[in-house]
Amino acid sequence: MDNEKINVLVVEPEKKPYPKEISSELASLQKEVGGYIQAVYPYEEPVAIICDEEAKLKGSQLNRVLRDEDGHIYDAVAGTFLIVGLGEEDFTSLTPEHMKQFKEKFDTPEMFMRVNGKLIVLPMEEEKPKAKKPSVLQKLNDMKGMESSTGVKKPHVKEER
Repeated sequence: MDNEKINVLVVEPEKKPYPKEISSELASLQKEVGGYIQAVYPYEEPVAIICDEEAKLKGSQLNRVLRDEDGHIYDAVAGTFLIVGLGEEDFTSLTPEHMKQFKEKFDTPEMFMRVNGKLIVLPMEEEKPKAKKPSVLQKLNDMKGMESSTGVKKPHVKEER
């Protein structure tokens, strides 16, 4: 491999995958995954998963599961991994179609729990931004602004309990 730049998909634990341009050199691939690389070829498409071969042994956080054609889990990938294209002798850029396909496949981060000796995998829900409620001070300032723009003072009403 020479110092060619390739477009890969980076999949980090608890995050959505994102495209990144990196060097195809071994040191660059190792840096991205955080250790010695292992290539896994679980798909019919000409792509590989590049991961840290010792991630599970090091206790890295589980990231995503791999499923067979029937949707059954057969393995879990730990730590950050890459999806790369396959050339005749080395790793290459993902095609735009494969980038889209695998971004969609791994788009939902997963969380893992061990219950009674079994691994439970759940999709992580996206945190929706909460609407910020105006403070009492902001409400009072808004009311003052309405009074001055209309020139009419609003009557103060006391609520009875």
